[in-house]
Amino acid sequence: MVMRPISDAAVERAAASIHQPRDPNTLSNYNAWRTKHTKADYEIDFDAKRLKGTIELTLERLAQGERKIILDTSYLDISGVAIAGLRAKYNLASSRTEPYGSPLTIEVEERHASDQQSELTVQIDVQTTNDCTALQWLTPAQTTNKKQPYMFSQCQAIHARSLLPCQDTPDVKSQYTFNIRSPLPVLASGLPTGARDFQPGKDGKPGTLLYTFNQPLPMPSYLFALASGDLACASVGPRSTVWTGPEELKDCQWEFEEDTEPFIQAAEKIVYPYAWTTYNVLVLPPSFPYGGMENPQYTFATPTVVSGDRQNVDVVAHELAHSWSGNLVSNASWEHFWLNEGWTVYLERRIQAEVHGNEQVRHFSAIIGWKALSDSIAQFGEDHEFTKLVVDLKGKDPDDAFSSIPYEKGSTFLWHLERLVGKDKWDRFIPHYFTEHKERSVDSYEFKSTLLAFFESDAAASEKLNELDWDTWFYKAGFPPKPDFDTTLADQCYELADKWQALNAGKSTDFEPKADDIKDFTANQSVVFLERIQTFSEPLSPSLVEQMGSTYAFSSSKNVELVSRFYTIGLQARDESVYNPAAELLGKVGRMKFVRPVFKGLMECDLELAKDTLKKNRDFYHPICRNMMQKMLERFEKGK
Repeated sequence: MVMRPISDAAVERAAASIHQPRDPNTLSNYNAWRTKHTKADYEIDFDAKRLKGTIELTLERLAQGERKIILDTSYLDISGVAIAGLRAKYNLASSRTEPYGSPLTIEVEERHASDQQSELTVQIDVQTTNDCTALQWLTPAQTTNKKQPYMFSQCQAIHARSLLPCQDTPDVKSQYTFNIRSPLPVLASGLPTGARDFQPGKDGKPGTLLYTFNQPLPMPSYLFALASGDLACASVGPRSTVWTGPEELKDCQWEFEEDTEPFIQAAEKIVYPYAWTTYNVLVLPPSFPYGGMENPQYTFATPTVVSGDRQNVDVVAHELAHSWSGNLVSNASWEHFWLNEGWTVYLERRIQAEVHGNEQVRHFSAIIGWKALSDSIAQFGEDHEFTKLVVDLKGKDPDDAFSSIPYEKGSTFLWHLERLVGKDKWDRFIPHYFTEHKERSVDSYEFKSTLLAFFESDAAASEKLNELDWDTWFYKAGFPPKPDFDTTLADQCYELADKWQALNAGKSTDFEPKADDIKDFTANQSVVFLERIQTFSEPLSPSLVEQMGSTYAFSSSKNVELVSRFYTIGLQARDESVYNPAAELLGKVGRMKFVRPVFKGLMECDLELAKDTLKKNRDFYHPICRNMMQKMLERFEKGK
């Protein structure tokens, strides 16, 4: 057996981790004190656009003699701190440490400093501010039925600290209790335990109820989630409901009721039984910046998945898979984000293959993913730090590193390992890994050691794993080795694209585009066709873009996966007929997956229109998306 020596860099990392936190993106001293339970008592004030109340943290003492508790905060207003009910001295840093916020330092006085006390309870009076990056507030006019205001949170990656003082790192997991008072229904990332204690309103304000939730399974701060608005729900399975606005409820129920339970059962077959009791989906307003957010109990989902054809519900398979990868077993820091997202994409595609009974479906999804990976690597540059599997985020904002790379490069690595040791053997490792690290946070080196230890008694598999060039997989920038995809489901998409390429080149051809060309395509096959067109070295002519849009009805599609890609083709072609429709799309959809390529194309075609679009829709976008667009614009103008 060939044993690879541990690299010097790996030795240094392991030694350093003993003395300092693994997560460089937190200012908290979580190696001295560790949060075990978090209680959030908040009142939602829609008029002031703020949360106000008390956060109670139960902290375990890890370092004897440590007299300071340091917590992460960002743009929070702190008005008082107590330890065990007794007022405590504290300091909220007057200056920010960008991009991490302002540390809150709490002094542990002598009366609380006894080494015999293994835990302390800290109460913090707090309210959010207008600069909070975790919350988006919508006026009634910004909602579908225009009747009630709406509020929702998005804490990943390091935005929970703008919502509550905490140890804002995935390396810390805590149980949670939510006591949220609001005039409108509330959802939170826990099991609901009631709505009670009605208090009548004053000065014309509506009355409020206290909505309570309990999360018995420890979770990291980025999974702290709240939403409140005009919400209704319907069953989509024996252990699942969908929540959304009353007017959208029927369409959302239809979209999810066929696939949700089969997805759960398929995931349970691959890993082990679902641990979170219920799995529910909240379909948010269109400004939500992601496809979905895997908040326990309630996946927060973009309305772009509700396309009326059940063609985009794979987002549910992805967010459901997070119930194991990310939520039960979490990456210890955002430098190891692939352990969350790579595993999740891998499991998502295994779920798809299981539900559809066809391994080709898995390959087809991976082909789409490879295009997303290629686009992300092109965006950063093939030698960029953020194209590595394990990245260096010291002093950096994890949001700046967000892309398809940890998703697709991570899942490609896991698929490679499956093929390396054999699927049957690998399938025995999957539940072992998620059992071994259940309710814990891990880094890439723990993943590696767990894998090697599991196969230690299997000489053939062990030899292959020890011969693997782990450093190249972890630290090499750019593309991983490309898998040998089964292109069966993609071939007809490629063939149709080739015909359009020949037509565009003016070559003699009898091809005449007609609607029947794609009548048997799934939406994802149309996606692959459009993405193939995007790769042409010579963009389509504007006239062919218009012909494609009308013939295949892409320009009028309700499926944003299709229309966004079609507009990108039109922008590549400098087809002025799509400029305004593309700008209009940017005012209706806040999902960054679609905003990023369309806004980029619009800047390249009509910079003033792009700038006006951002200015006009600033209040529509979630702060995370708005910040991304502003940085894109600044880089573009700087590079001109």
